[in-house]
Amino acid sequence: MSTAAVDVSLRKSVHALVETAMTIGNITGVIHAAGVSPTQASPATILKVDLYGTALVLEEFGNVIVRGGAGVVIASQSGHRLPALTPEQNKALATTPADELLALPMLQPEHMTDPLHAYQISKRGNSLRVMAEAVRWGKRGARLNTISPGIIFTPLAKDELTGPRGAGYRRMIELSAAGRVGTPDEVGIVGALLMGPDGAFITGSDFLMDGGVTAAYWYGELAPA
Repeated sequence: MSTAAVDVSLRKSVHALVETAMTIGNITGVIHAAGVSPTQASPATILKVDLYGTALVLEEFGNVIVRGGAGVVIASQSGHRLPALTPEQNKALATTPADELLALPMLQPEHMTDPLHAYQISKRGNSLRVMAEAVRWGKRGARLNTISPGIIFTPLAKDELTGPRGAGYRRMIELSAAGRVGTPDEVGIVGALLMGPDGAFITGSDFLMDGGVTAAYWYGELAPA
């Protein structure tokens, strides 16, 4: 096993990781889970890491992924709680070249004053970007999907649960069908399906696994007043 420190918001850093990985062998799998949460960062940093960084990783690794390879991006349930965007906005988030992404009018500071909104846009953008990139990866014989987890017992979730939005997160857990947080192992099971041969017919898809929080948000007791 080899490790490397990478700043996903810098193209040269991501490209260096690709080159390092290729010295080890063919790139057959990519799992991208890097990100920052609303409690951890400003709107600008969230967009740079969660949105732009994901686009960079998919672009750079999409250039070298081998036939039969697969990729998974960890998005978030938050992307599913954002109201519908326009078709033009969806297409812009999905297909704008990575290095032009942060210049989109909808992502400018006057529209991104709330870290949570920036996070939701970033995670919606991740699933849209993966759908578009799955077309390009498919031409190389590779697959690409997203997983949108709910509150999973991780250090990031701990920051959120103990941060200023903690009460809201605890309410989401209490009113969800599952009534609990998820575990990394549960996300790993879905990831293993998507990365392995049993998921060979799945690409360009997003898997929401949040214990029923999103269902409760749109149609249950968590619905906005």
